[in-house]
Amino acid sequence: MIGDGELERDLAALVVPRSGQLVATGNRYEPYQLLDPDGVPVVAVTAYFRDLLAAGRAESTVRSYGMDLLRWFRFLWSDSGVAWDRATRVESRDFCRWMQIGGKQPRPHRRASGVAPSSKPARGQAFSPSVRAHSETVLRSFYEFHRDADTGPIINPFPLDRSRRAGRAHAHHNPMEQNGNERSGRYRPRVPSRIPRSVPDSEFNEIFARLPSHRDRALVAFYVSTGARASELLSTTLAGVDPGRQLITVVRKGTRELQELPASTDAFVWLRLYQVEMADLIPKGRRQPLWWTLRRPARPLTYHAVHRMFERVNQQAGTSVTLHALRHTAAYRMAEDPALPLTDVQFVLGHAQLTTTQIYLTPRKEDVIRRVLAHHAEQTRRAVERVRPAPAPGYRPETMDALFGHGVS
Repeated sequence: MIGDGELERDLAALVVPRSGQLVATGNRYEPYQLLDPDGVPVVAVTAYFRDLLAAGRAESTVRSYGMDLLRWFRFLWSDSGVAWDRATRVESRDFCRWMQIGGKQPRPHRRASGVAPSSKPARGQAFSPSVRAHSETVLRSFYEFHRDADTGPIINPFPLDRSRRAGRAHAHHNPMEQNGNERSGRYRPRVPSRIPRSVPDSEFNEIFARLPSHRDRALVAFYVSTGARASELLSTTLAGVDPGRQLITVVRKGTRELQELPASTDAFVWLRLYQVEMADLIPKGRRQPLWWTLRRPARPLTYHAVHRMFERVNQQAGTSVTLHALRHTAAYRMAEDPALPLTDVQFVLGHAQLTTTQIYLTPRKEDVIRRVLAHHAEQTRRAVERVRPAPAPGYRPETMDALFGHGVS
């Protein structure tokens, strides 16, 4: 017992079964449904999804939110048996602790379905701070929606930071400056700020050399020259390609607006080779997708297929580069060009705030290490020159070098 009749649970040993699922419906007006263990849609989540879509959120956002909600509902279904609208801050606190301790259960391999399960379940791993922070924000928003609609609990089980009751958040900051999330939750973890990882030229060349097809080379060349997100580049249609002006049109992830992006000449060369190769295998029409699978029958290429392709190439090259790192690489290359204003980089990347683009002015780790090592070598060279005696009149410098050891390897 830990007070007020509250039972202490061993969250480290808790294993949450994979009950329920998030399914794609194929309906553009209701793209995803959260199903309970009996296969029945969860009405509360369906209403929340409809509100997100009415607010203009993308289908990918609905899916991302749905995965966080599925994790929370599985926790309630498996352990506490508490209905979602009866959950209190005790359940939300234990859920956040469970994610921090060992909530990430190992996935069973699809080929191991015939293997007898172990008597002792494998212990889970902690979710990353960014995943836990995203989950806390989504669940707080979910309960706020139902509280405002009078369909959920009056008190949000995922509250804001209690310190805000005493006054305005960030009261010591200049109100004209941005201070991050003004609505930080009580159980929201601190997410460390990280420098975006770009791909060094040597690694990029190694990866590019192992790409198996013209299509994959064209994709990577466009990613690293336009800075487009993976899903944005896949939204391009045949009408969105303008080789004469070196422009390719994508649908922006957040605003869903069409935007022309300049790309390198090499990208359009690889694209043309891919189009010639697939000329008789893909449908014709300006509204048809630009990117297709290579397997027969050809189907529009999805994000997960591109992600898996890039993972395989990474394994072959012995690198650990992510697909999103290509966007960071393009951003760093553009930001380092003194002839390119930072506002131009902001426009190409589609950032709403210039402060977001400014993170690419932060020096990369490998560049810092290289410059500091060069600094130390220069300091050593200067120190040697300072202690080196000046030759007296009549002595040759090479004689002094041989005597004092300078210049001898």
